[in-house]
Amino acid sequence: MAEITPVTEWPDYATNPQGGDPFTQDLNAPYDKGDLCWLLVCTILCWQITPAIGFLYSGMHRRKSAFTMIFQSLFCACACGIQFWVYGYSLYQSHTTGPFIGDLSLAGLHNVLAQPSLANTDIPDILYAAFGFTFVTATAMILAGAMLERGRLGPSMLFLLCWTTFVYYVLAYWEWNPSGWLYKLGVYDFAGSGPVHIASGFAALAWSLMLGPRKDPNGESLHAKLPQFRPHNPFLVGLGTILIWFGWFAFNGASTANLSLRSIYVVVNTNFAACGGGLTWTALDYAFDRKFSILGFCSGIIAGLVGITPAAGFVPVYVSALVGALTSTCCFFTTRYKHLISIDEGLDIFALHGVGGYVGDVLTGFFAASFVPALDGKSGTTYAGGWWNRQWEQMGYQLAAATVCAAWSFAITCILLFIINRIPYCHIRAAEEDELMGLDAKYFSDVDYDSEMAGLNGLLSGQNGSGGSSMRAAQRMTTVVQGETVTAEGEKVAVKSD
Repeated sequence: MAEITPVTEWPDYATNPQGGDPFTQDLNAPYDKGDLCWLLVCTILCWQITPAIGFLYSGMHRRKSAFTMIFQSLFCACACGIQFWVYGYSLYQSHTTGPFIGDLSLAGLHNVLAQPSLANTDIPDILYAAFGFTFVTATAMILAGAMLERGRLGPSMLFLLCWTTFVYYVLAYWEWNPSGWLYKLGVYDFAGSGPVHIASGFAALAWSLMLGPRKDPNGESLHAKLPQFRPHNPFLVGLGTILIWFGWFAFNGASTANLSLRSIYVVVNTNFAACGGGLTWTALDYAFDRKFSILGFCSGIIAGLVGITPAAGFVPVYVSALVGALTSTCCFFTTRYKHLISIDEGLDIFALHGVGGYVGDVLTGFFAASFVPALDGKSGTTYAGGWWNRQWEQMGYQLAAATVCAAWSFAITCILLFIINRIPYCHIRAAEEDELMGLDAKYFSDVDYDSEMAGLNGLLSGQNGSGGSSMRAAQRMTTVVQGETVTAEGEKVAVKSD
């Protein structure tokens, strides 16, 4: 991030003939229009990452619960956005605070307009707030996938709002606010490895642990020791990855908080890391299974993006593909041997974001070069680099920050879920009947026909030892086309439409 110069004193606007509040009056402040345009456009592009994650997760689900992820992405974009406006931005970007958490001086975006932001005095607070909004919604959506096919929707949404309050904003304050203790320690985290990826990855592991494994009464799992099912739509997985990759250019590129040579450098680093990650995962897939995988290729691309997130504004461009490749390798083997911990985390959020973010932090300490931050024209000699510049202590700072973020997120997630699960009507796990039928059928009126086709057989498969005529009738149904039910015996029975 660019060198931060906190605002400690404002001019006396009482004598200003135009009058007005010092935080709102100077609407024609000499901000560079190129910087403003860059951050505003990147903010718009970053927003799409949240629904793109919804597409990705939807494709990775089985069909009977796929729409739930689209719904969750919209919820995160809306509810977490309102929360950000009400108090979230103030918790981690308030200008006068202590070392552990911000205050509510900017709650409701009060006094957030033309004053210089903490990220860069060349960027107004209101624009940096708009950019920060996209970070919290994407982070919440990364975590939302951990409810995978068996979490109740209402308690899940309550948990996400609590989690962003007590985990995301706390860690974001520690690392990004100049008063935060990790910031003062000298940690390098360019675009959010700790608050975004490590936090969501380890929280996903905790959430999956608290929920327990999915039910598999019919023995459909592809793995003997852990529930594992084929994604219902690899096309959606590919589409979601493409949109995420596109948005990540803005996610990382605008984290310089200005338009500079460093911004361009960051975009190049981001792209090379994604390429290195995707190719490495694909090669490993083929080496082990002698086949390629769209899901694997997409996982490698995302692993590369996660790994470069803390490093993009610190490492030389000629190591960025290596950062992506090393991160992808670690994530690949975490995914391949995840059954050893016996936790049903089927979307690999922990492997890609938790492990990937941790590895990215370590590689940042290893490859960070002092000349890269100076490319923004603001940082100068603020950053001494890492092992690349023989700054050996930097690795200790990186390991400390990554471990603190992981431990805080995992512990607070377990505590929050334990409390929510004890609230009347807020138990976090869906009923077995709803899980087998599919969450889509439980919660959404849009999918009546879909739920009949995808979930009815699972619900009535005799999990209680008796299916009766209802089970036999369900097993006879195969398709519904233009008002006719076609049975397994080829009989056509007219179906009355509502």
